[in-house]
Amino acid sequence: MNKVKLRSLIEQFFIEDIGERDVTTDLIFSNNPKGEIVFLAKEDGIFCGEDIIKTGFHVLDSQIEIQLFVKDGELIEVGQQLAAVSGEVSALLKGERVVLNLVQRMSGIATLTRKAVETLDSSFTRICDTRKTTPGLRMLEKYAVRTGGGYNHRFGLYDGVMIKDNHISFAGSIKRAVELVRENAGHMVKIEVETESKEQVIEAVEAGADVIMFDNRTPEEIKELIKLVPAHIVTEASGGINLNNLASYRDSGVHYISLGFLTHSFKALDISVKVAVEK
Repeated sequence: MNKVKLRSLIEQFFIEDIGERDVTTDLIFSNNPKGEIVFLAKEDGIFCGEDIIKTGFHVLDSQIEIQLFVKDGELIEVGQQLAAVSGEVSALLKGERVVLNLVQRMSGIATLTRKAVETLDSSFTRICDTRKTTPGLRMLEKYAVRTGGGYNHRFGLYDGVMIKDNHISFAGSIKRAVELVRENAGHMVKIEVETESKEQVIEAVEAGADVIMFDNRTPEEIKELIKLVPAHIVTEASGGINLNNLASYRDSGVHYISLGFLTHSFKALDISVKVAVEK
């Protein structure tokens, strides 16, 4: 992740949550006592959030001491201690909720992604995400997908051409849409075309698409359509694919399967923050 952007994001999250001050904490702990909190796993899953914990608390107090007992991408189990954070109680209490929310969210995405990768169980086809992310959190959510073993599709409208059904309708045809991109884009820009039929696949191939997506096609349909695509063109399947039918796409032959549910239908992993008990 981009560390500068991450710090900026977390600063904005704290501004939203703390505002002018944490009334409760500031009134109770005005004498600045020291303490320690620990992050504990309350369910099994894949951990994601090392930089969130380190950056989050250091935004509030650079003197806070952080011990991480697990790395991003590692399997965690119920009851496992993930991190210990010590310093002024005021900073610990002001930072815990924002940091915890992000770690739970990212760990949930990483866990779901790992489940999808294991369900597909393919050494050829890769699982990737989509742009169906939470506004403002795309960098974090896409990092969580990578942590879970998945790959990233384009990050936004700015870093890749993807000609979808509405583009085709407005342009008049796939051929015309691709021509317009070629006329106006540099040679480093790849073009993906979303197809919904055999005729569109043929048109996309003839137009010179770099990537062809089979939209809402069954595994059986994809096996037939992929015969029309030259080996140098990357293929992708998307739409109507979930954990229940994902395994059926294992031998479809596509290079990528993009799954929107990884970042819009995940369940946050249950992690808690507790005050460390002195021994």
